[in-house]
This record gives sequence, C-alpha cells and structure tokens, in this order.
Amino acid sequence: MTKRPSTRTRVRRIPKRGAYDRATVDAILDEGLVCHVGFVVDGQPFVIPTLHARDGDRVLIHGSAASRMLRTLGEGVDMCLTVTLPDQLVIARSAFHSSMNYRSVMLLGHARLLEEPAEKFAAMRALVEHLIPGRWDDCRQPNAKEMKATWILEMPIDEASAKIRTGPPLDDDDDYALDFWAGVLPLANGFGKPMGDPKLARGIDTPSYLTRYARPSRARAASSGRPPKRSRRSPAPRKPR
Repeated sequence: MTKRPSTRTRVRRIPKRGAYDRATVDAILDEGLVCHVGFVVDGQPFVIPTLHARDGDRVLIHGSAASRMLRTLGEGVDMCLTVTLPDQLVIARSAFHSSMNYRSVMLLGHARLLEEPAEKFAAMRALVEHLIPGRWDDCRQPNAKEMKATWILEMPIDEASAKIRTGPPLDDDDDYALDFWAGVLPLANGFGKPMGDPKLARGIDTPSYLTRYARPSRARAASSGRPPKRSRRSPAPRKPR
C-alpha cells in the first residue's frame, strides 16, 4: 500500500488526523484484539465484531463454517474492516468540544476464503499467535475435524487509512477563561492476573507469556503532562476571571 490514499479512504473530516503509511496502519492492527466487519446482505447492512490478526500484507478473520458472515464474505462481496483503540477521554470546558483520543484503522476491499490445508493451518497459527504470542507451541494444535469446521478468510491491506486524535481539548477561545477543569483522562488497557481453570492438573505453572502478557504498543503522543500546542483554537491558558 502506498502513502497516497484512495478517494474512498481519504480522511475528509479534519484531514491532518489521517495517516496512510503502512507502519501506522500495521501498528494499530497489531495492537488491536477485536475488529468490526461491515457488509451488506439483501440490502441489510451488518457490522459484526470478531477477532483478527495481521499476517504480513493481509488481515485474517475466522469462525464457524456455518457463519453467515464468513459465507457471505467468502463470496467476494464488498466489505469494510475497522479497528479502534481508545486512548484517553478528552474533557473540554464545553460539552460540545469534549472528545476522545484514539487510534483507528479502516480497510476496504474483498476477502478470499483459504482452502488449501497448509495455507489454512499457517493462518490458524497466525491467529493464535496474534491473540496470545507463544501459545501455538504450548497447546494442542487443531486436528483435521476442527480445521474442517473452521473457515478462515484473508483480506489484503491494499486500501486502508488510519485516523488518530491526540492532545488536549480544543476549546473555543472565550472558554479558556471559564472555571471548569479541562484535560485528558487516560484509559488503562491492561490485563489482570491469569486465573487457572478449576480442572487444571496440579503442577502446571502459569506460562511466562501469560504472566507478562501485554499488547504491542507505540508511544502515545498525547500526555496530560505535555503543554498544549499554541494554535488559533488553543491559545495560551488564561487565568480565570
């Protein structure tokens, strides 16, 4: 994918928040655990959440062979896939300008059903490793019956864009003098301590890849400790009247 967006993926609302380079798109896809897939059946639009994995230049999704979503997408219909990572609540002095800092990706295109056994098995491994890195070699791998009951689709990362908001609230000039707190409230996206299955056999320790589990992440530009950039909409803060 080039840095030049298509007419369909170009960010039109606040264009400066758009990003089209693969490094940005890939980082958001890699950190996310859940995507939303949009498609139309008989004139009725559907948007369904599902797990995903980026594997090189494609995104993989999977599910039951009986899934209407997978059977429809497997026919090559138009589809949209999105991933959103909320980072901070943006609390402005006005209700109107309150917002959220986030990173998001949108892909447009078509999916292809993977049918060749070796290709399908490799894709299953990529899905497992995206969800829990290190798990594939530390579990029973799927057998032929389980693979037959599973459909896996790939969607190429050909037409994509990212949209990112960072930074403090952007209040109207007159509102900076108001006696209301404003700033950002970071969202803590973490994982708790692993809880063993009640039927877990004795003597099996929790794997280190679970006790140290974390999603890949890039440094977040928005920080409550950073001063806001001066601009026409965000002047230097003024003392309350």
